[in-house]
Amino acid sequence: MIRKLKSGEYRLYSRKVDPKTRKRRNLGTFETREAAEKHEREVQYFKRHG
Repeated sequence: MIRKLKSGEYRLYSRKVDPKTRKRRNLGTFETREAAEKHEREVQYFKRHG
């Protein structure tokens, strides 16, 4: 899940809520939406091939 920050950057959050913090985990902050989407695809790949 990608959200745009007020600073203009994009942050990738986990899809599920972390049971400990009850919030989504921050999976990285990126300059562009394309970079965040690319990383999201990499995360999904490693979930299945890690």
